[in-house]
Amino acid sequence: MTWHHAVPSVRRMRFAFSTLGVPALPIDQVVRLASEHGYHGVELRASEEGPVHTGLSAAERARVAEQFAKAGVEILTVAAYAKVAAPGEDRPVLDEICAAMELAADLGASFVRVFPGGGDLPQASADGFAARRLAAAAPIAGDLGVRVLLETHDSHRNGADVARVLGLVGHHSTGAIWDIMHTWLAGEQPSSTYPVLAPYLGYVQVKDIASVADTAPLPLGAGVLPLAETVEVLSRAGWDGWLCWEYEKRWHSAAPELPGLLTAGRELLERLLVESA
Repeated sequence: MTWHHAVPSVRRMRFAFSTLGVPALPIDQVVRLASEHGYHGVELRASEEGPVHTGLSAAERARVAEQFAKAGVEILTVAAYAKVAAPGEDRPVLDEICAAMELAADLGASFVRVFPGGGDLPQASADGFAARRLAAAAPIAGDLGVRVLLETHDSHRNGADVARVLGLVGHHSTGAIWDIMHTWLAGEQPSSTYPVLAPYLGYVQVKDIASVADTAPLPLGAGVLPLAETVEVLSRAGWDGWLCWEYEKRWHSAAPELPGLLTAGRELLERLLVESA
């Protein structure tokens, strides 16, 4: 295993990448990529089309956890696809969340990612669905030792949108993922997003794109997203969490392959941290 050590002043933030950038790659190769390119953790996409999903047996789960543990790489998150603000019955949504939470607990992951998915519902209705379901899941998450994180996404793109829901929930086992692309697309600046999400923030997803009209993934620093501003806001606040690169290769097959970009991406994040210190 080869680690690339950051200078002491930037060690307080850790780096991860999402397997959305390497869809269907076997777990042993995911672990090797993280080790070789200096990443401390991985966000595992939970999908039946990939190697990690809620249908894994106990033995398969133990094997995944063992591979990460041996390499000293943390499983940050089980990235699930439950839509907590979507209309319909609560039980199927809660069952989906619970299955993801149990998987996360078995793997030793800290977090479970969920989406809003409120569509065109009135704000109050979407908030109500999301808050009720997250409140129901929260005590179970606490018992399992994981946190359920609502991502800034779709119907709740702004940090203020997600914070509004989490304020209704009021439980320490729920929180937020700040996806910087969605808050930027919604017109919210990092200096506005961080203060409202700070009480709930689990971690930050970083990425880059060409424009509002072209959201295909680019190497970090090659596009228009406010990476430097985001890192500066976090650094000045003394935030010491995770920066996770979510490279959306799964949805953009023509995008460059992620493995060849990983080292440069980590080095850029380290440089931004140094410059923001």
